[in-house]
Amino acid sequence: MDGAITMPPPCDAKRISILGATGSVGRSTLSIVADQRARHGDDCLQVVALTANRNVADLAAQARRFRPDFVAIADESMGADLADALSGTGIVCGAGAEAIEEAARREADWTMAAIMGAAGLRSTLQIAERGGVIAIANKEALVCAGSLLMRTCARTGAKLLPVDSEHNAIFQVLDPERRNAVVRIVLTASGGPFRSWTMQQMKTATPAQAINHPVWSMGAKISVDSASLMNKGLELIEARHLFDASPDQLEVLIHPQSVVHGLVEYMDGSMLAQLGPADMRVPIASTLAWPERIATPCESLDLAKLARMDFEEPDNERFPALQLARATMEQGDVACTALNAANEIAVEAFLNKRIGFLDIVALVSDVLDAGQPDGSLWDGAPESYEQVFELDARARAQAQQILKQKYSR
Repeated sequence: MDGAITMPPPCDAKRISILGATGSVGRSTLSIVADQRARHGDDCLQVVALTANRNVADLAAQARRFRPDFVAIADESMGADLADALSGTGIVCGAGAEAIEEAARREADWTMAAIMGAAGLRSTLQIAERGGVIAIANKEALVCAGSLLMRTCARTGAKLLPVDSEHNAIFQVLDPERRNAVVRIVLTASGGPFRSWTMQQMKTATPAQAINHPVWSMGAKISVDSASLMNKGLELIEARHLFDASPDQLEVLIHPQSVVHGLVEYMDGSMLAQLGPADMRVPIASTLAWPERIATPCESLDLAKLARMDFEEPDNERFPALQLARATMEQGDVACTALNAANEIAVEAFLNKRIGFLDIVALVSDVLDAGQPDGSLWDGAPESYEQVFELDARARAQAQQILKQKYSR
């Protein structure tokens, strides 16, 4: 090479939407948008729609800066506040669940699906039905309705691009032309804040300690999931759908430095890995530019400074969430829906100090063992999205009932 590239090419001009714009992934996405505009002009990325759950102030500030056509707030009671905050801008405002779905239906070349939890499933479905490109950061949509969502994408031509750092890593190193040569897919995990804690120490862990992740900056719910390794269990289920992998091909390794985000081993003994800084803007940029590459404002990874990388097997006794997720994956998609719903209830209860940290996985396990409120088991696969929503509601009701009867302090 005669010299380094001083100005990388811009991202192809795109119309983009961001669902969940005020969360950590949404903010990181807008950081990339701002960086691309600073490099190549405002025309390179046009924002079509932005949504948030309840954060009117930040959503309005984002809208004033990035000038979307449409903004929506999920909490219907805050619709008037949003309209007032954007009065005179000409930006169309909406409120409530239907407005979030409208944002998802708006024509965009690329949509960030970053609404947390099962609540993000309906909007993700809207994007899939119109055949859009989905940068999926909402893992629960795949956990709850993975088979249905993948079939919908196949029917409409929608493209799912994984944003989770681990799945994005696999997406980058998995050769789709040689899928039958893959021996195993390895997702890495930092181990969270309690990686070296004893069971007795974790028994008294506080929400503040659980959300104090040693590497990543994330929201409270996903940080607690990372601390329990439930996050990695959900990611195993997600990977099965994204990469059409069998459960025995999927593994997890603890990697405290969070530099290697995923590995694929091929039958010839080759193991390909994706490395990068612990910065969500890297996988976001990967999906935004796909199949090309764009520059990011992220700090470059310095391997010499890092000096070492450690790997270890997860401790299934101290972190039973992984084995529970594996068993649930074997049971079927209905059980995965119940797992996710029960976990959302359990994490909320822990954050509200109604249960202890170790009670999170215990409560989820109780819900799966008890079966549905009508007495049937969590077996089989849902036949429709409406059935997924019904199963989600039943599992939440079951979790709330068991929480009240057995765990409430």
